[in-house]
Amino acid sequence: MAGSGRVMALGPAHLAKVAREVPRIEYASNLTRITDDEMVVIAERMARQVDGGPFWLFAYGSLIWKPDFEYVEARRGLVHGWRRSFCLPIRNWRATPDQPGLMLALQRGGACSGIAYRMPEDDPHGRMLRLLKREVASHEGLHGVRWVTVRTPEGAVRALVFYCAPKDGPAVERLTPDEQARRLAQAVGHVGSCAEYLYNTVSHLEALGIRDRYLWDLQARVAAEIDRL
Repeated sequence: MAGSGRVMALGPAHLAKVAREVPRIEYASNLTRITDDEMVVIAERMARQVDGGPFWLFAYGSLIWKPDFEYVEARRGLVHGWRRSFCLPIRNWRATPDQPGLMLALQRGGACSGIAYRMPEDDPHGRMLRLLKREVASHEGLHGVRWVTVRTPEGAVRALVFYCAPKDGPAVERLTPDEQARRLAQAVGHVGSCAEYLYNTVSHLEALGIRDRYLWDLQARVAAEIDRL
């Protein structure tokens, strides 16, 4: 890899083994969907919480390799008290109801290195609304949206982060690393596989020189599980 010289066990050949076409599946969810009108009100409230200062967003997973938004500055940063974890179950996107997968989130404990993005100053409400529509679909999901302190070489910033899993949230899965690997090795949905998501995250972190021992161990377990299957 560009950042460290380490070679990942999980590679394109593994992703090709699990890749397959999966139709988009609508499934019944017990979550309370946020309506368009409600989302506008929520975005207005959260935009006010920026309180006139710079609007920062902290990325630790897919927002690093697929941000899909404008930003004027990006900094390496560290958040204390939170760590990466594949702990949120999913049954669509990169999974199906018959073959559920896992989504990366932050759980309490440890620390997490990632990227802090500074948003342009214009249209704060519109930018907040677009972010929320991308990242949060349900009222229950709002419990994982919070402001955190990100320590950067240029100083600490207050940043918004998505999917900070509540400590005892009902959606959180507490699985062993081997159980996580089995889920990630098999789950595929209409936008791709969970293994591909893991590969993209680890490879981009490595290219940035960010070493996450948990994800590095997990990608090796997923590679071995795909080989076994």
